[in-house]
Amino acid sequence: MSLRLSTVILPHRRWNEGGRETWQRAEQLGFHTGYTYDHLSWRTFRDGPWFGAVPTLTAAAGVTDRLRLGTLVTSPNFRHPVTLAKELITLDDISGGRVTLGIGAGGTGFDATALGQDPWTPRERADRLAEFVPLLDRLLSEDSVSYEGDFYSAHEARNIPGCVQRPRLPFAVAATGPRGLKLAARHGQAWVTTGDPKLYENGTPEQSRQALRGQVDKLTDACAALGRDVNTLDKILLTGFTPDRDHPLVSLDAFVDFAGRHRELGFTELVIHWPIPDSVFAADQKVFEQIAMEAPAQLS
Repeated sequence: MSLRLSTVILPHRRWNEGGRETWQRAEQLGFHTGYTYDHLSWRTFRDGPWFGAVPTLTAAAGVTDRLRLGTLVTSPNFRHPVTLAKELITLDDISGGRVTLGIGAGGTGFDATALGQDPWTPRERADRLAEFVPLLDRLLSEDSVSYEGDFYSAHEARNIPGCVQRPRLPFAVAATGPRGLKLAARHGQAWVTTGDPKLYENGTPEQSRQALRGQVDKLTDACAALGRDVNTLDKILLTGFTPDRDHPLVSLDAFVDFAGRHRELGFTELVIHWPIPDSVFAADQKVFEQIAMEAPAQLS
């Protein structure tokens, strides 16, 4: 089974000061998809430059031709399905049908309180996602949608002409809990995980792989419960959040070993962060580019 290689480009650079060139270089290097974070700000980058995901991806669509584009991930923390659908349909049109929506429940970071609300509990986030995803599914695939829910409403929301990709652009649903995995099984064209966060600080690579194997097994069960073959979902690992997070980008051989071990677990796409000096995503740019150009052939 071949393994696709994608990258995350954080939206922290001005477009005319390296932003444009980074997205163009991602296409030149042959990455399958260029993703970006859909946050209002993020962790250690909070007090520095940070730009919006959808405008960034729209600009990237204008300077690339083949690279798929996506979010990892969009969440209900500050999004509403009706307005998001309009933006996504527009982005899908401008890009010629190259958009994937990564979507998840969100967390307790800065996005959770930027609009003045108290942070939602894990259950509250799951409740909203369970309503958000099906409504967004309809909005992206039907010309007119009306809906009254516990958290979201739509009144004759028009989305004509719809997505270039039919019946709608693909969803990559980030989930590890039972409700989220059910959403991935029902509505997703892909599933996303970062691993088990409990192992981030003190876990071992082997424990991480065991946890990921367990997540894939739970996804398989969720698909089976709906009569779906789990192999019809792509399985995406967003790297950088497992115990061995620094090791894969040390060398080409280290990455190929890491990728091969995760391909054995059933993953079909690995996503690596574009290097950012003096940050948690610091890495040697030359090694990173060597991995992009040479690793896929070794993993085919």
